Amino acid sequence: MENRKIVVVGSSNMDMVVKTEHIPAPGETVLSGSFFMNPGGKGANQAVAVARLGGEAVFISKMGNDVFGKQFSQLFSEEGIDTRYLVSDEDLPSGVALITVDEAGENSIVVASGANASLDGNDIDGALEQIAGAAILLVQLEIPMKTVDYVVRYAAGKGVKVILNPAPANTLSQQLLECVYILTPNKKEASMIAGIDVTDMESAKEAARIICSKGARNVVVTMGSLGALIYADEKFSVVPARQVQTVDTTAAGDVFNGALAVAVSEGKSLEEAVDVACEAAAISVTRLGAQSSIPYRNELIARQLNSTEM
Repeated sequence: MENRKIVVVGSSNMDMVVKTEHIPAPGETVLSGSFFMNPGGKGANQAVAVARLGGEAVFISKMGNDVFGKQFSQLFSEEGIDTRYLVSDEDLPSGVALITVDEAGENSIVVASGANASLDGNDIDGALEQIAGAAILLVQLEIPMKTVDYVVRYAAGKGVKVILNPAPANTLSQQLLECVYILTPNKKEASMIAGIDVTDMESAKEAARIICSKGARNVVVTMGSLGALIYADEKFSVVPARQVQTVDTTAAGDVFNGALAVAVSEGKSLEEAVDVACEAAAISVTRLGAQSSIPYRNELIARQLNSTEM
């Protein structure tokens, strides 16, 4: 029987979103139209994406013993996510993200990590059996790097494929990269990891080569409107971005990574999996919010069928 279990380790935040004409410059006040709250956090977004797109999602995260934390647990259960390994912090509040979205759909985000910053190896230990039995471990960097290193090394040591989304941008050790099956940086993150400025497809190719030379087995650089660059087995390929009317790019990267994990767990080739991920991300940017923008599997299938018929 095919193993489709995907363990996601990462953050949970409550996103407080303001939709405005433009993102304020320092010292500027902008009168805005709309405000709403939406559950988010890179880890949570990716876990929800996995569940909605047909994967068997197990989520490991830490949240406050507060109203947001209680909401998170209920919402994840309703999404069909295994929530047995969610941890409540008695001292720190749940994470909060303050997000401004402009008319072009671009965003500016400030995160108060709260309980996410205290997720440690002790919180992971209760789920080690689940991790060892998973097809994929999906991790991001909104939790402590020490915890990322611990869980990634453990999973890789058990033969689990690790997908590491290095966001927010941070430097990564060679020891960590050597445990990664697929690394999924955007241009800024690829620049930091490779140590060169990534501005176009050629510089992205050079960055991907450097990153693989440091240990990562496969690299997928998300390039926005240019699509996604894949470097695997010393060969490059590019999956084009879909042309859609962008409303809000919040969580697009998380949807991409969740969809990628599901497709890889189902045995698709890397190029096929990235194509699925680009399709899912394209749907998400046409909607406001983080988890509210994440598509379901039937929507993805319908869109792919429509594309084929065109």
